[in-house]
Amino acid sequence: MGNPAYFDKYENLAFTRGDDGVLILRLHTNGGPIVFTGQTHEDLPAALEEISLDRDNKAMVLTGTGDAFMNEIDGPSLGEIFKPAAWEKTRTEGAKVLQRLVELPMPVVGVANGPAIIHSEYLLLADIHIASERATYADFPHPAFGITGGDGVQVVWEEVAGTARAKWLLWTGDTIDARTALDWGVVSEVVPHEQAVDRGIEIARGLAAKPALYRSMQKQTLNRNLRRRIVQDVPFGMALEGLTAADIPYQDKN
Repeated sequence: MGNPAYFDKYENLAFTRGDDGVLILRLHTNGGPIVFTGQTHEDLPAALEEISLDRDNKAMVLTGTGDAFMNEIDGPSLGEIFKPAAWEKTRTEGAKVLQRLVELPMPVVGVANGPAIIHSEYLLLADIHIASERATYADFPHPAFGITGGDGVQVVWEEVAGTARAKWLLWTGDTIDARTALDWGVVSEVVPHEQAVDRGIEIARGLAAKPALYRSMQKQTLNRNLRRRIVQDVPFGMALEGLTAADIPYQDKN
């Protein structure tokens, strides 16, 4: 049997899967490190829904390409986010990505193969999180664009690292390295850079070998609180983010 149709459907998402049922989802732009765009934002929730419905996926590895997980973003490609209708599209997509990541019926191993200063929360939502020794973590886009970080980054960092650390990271805009992330309990393991993806695949293979019902039920059991926080608090955060986005044109005029 050939690969499912969604393997070749999405511009910035590369898929491979072996006979062990481990799906590798690699973020990329033209085969190199990803530049996150409005198209990526639109495609991710749709792709995650297709992944969740494919029963041949027994575990998933989420990683980037080259030496970065995600450290570039094309702001204009996100559209006129200062307009309510455009922001509602962004809000809906953003909420669905987080909900679908945490609700996938298979374990996910996140591999930070380098800087994760954009959408680091995707990695923090993984069931096991491996970091290259070169990985760094921050929230770059929100301070850079002058909008509130309410799209879930605040919820996930607070749940995983604690309130004080999340506030420090999101207020200061500073960057932490992989070892600090490990000390904070954000990362499961830090490994040599060239071993990071292979280590993630090794762990995913062990998880994929577990019984199907166990994988699904364990996922629900361990992610219950994260799912509740996402459903409860991300809509409010994104509403506030949308207000600051709506203020951007007026700031430019003053």
